[in-house]
Amino acid sequence: MKHLAAFLLYAGLIALLFGCASPNVFVLLPDQDGQTGSIEVINTKGSQTIARPGETIAVASADRAPKTVSAMSEKEIKRTFKDALAAEPSPPEIFLLYFHSGTSRLTDQAAGLLPDILAAIKNRKSLDISVIGHSDRAGSRDYNLALSTKRAEQVRDLLVAGGADAQTIAVTSHGEGNPLIPTADDVEEPRNRRVEVVVR
Repeated sequence: MKHLAAFLLYAGLIALLFGCASPNVFVLLPDQDGQTGSIEVINTKGSQTIARPGETIAVASADRAPKTVSAMSEKEIKRTFKDALAAEPSPPEIFLLYFHSGTSRLTDQAAGLLPDILAAIKNRKSLDISVIGHSDRAGSRDYNLALSTKRAEQVRDLLVAGGADAQTIAVTSHGEGNPLIPTADDVEEPRNRRVEVVVR
């Protein structure tokens, strides 16, 4: 909800600029990955920063310094910011598809996920799909980059065959970089032989 926090901050600043008489309240929420950044509210009279989920800053008017107030409960946040929360896009759906060693052939379990991915694309009316290939560290770096690319292209082709629009799918590959499980060179690791599909 990183974007939501920013939205609430900007909305409050706009209200201050136009001299809105009612108090403005800013609340900090974690982003979709559960990480929490911070919000700093500044005007000519002072500034306040919050960095913990649920913490709030209130600004009564443009000529009064921002002040921190007690943290809001989840129930209060949902009640107070229900319209902004409803406007926040849903988090992406992420699928991990695994492959047999040294090939672009999906495991049976991974192949069974294809209908779920296609359903997610259809239900979300997605126009933004990422297909990212990976490999383990068995073999040379160049070989693994080519293999991870082939794996990603294979998954893209399967999605297109299932009805997805090829124009909405971005294919990239990382080779043996960005492993789920760090290993020494030339070590096979089944969880690193994967394609990540992100449906937004």
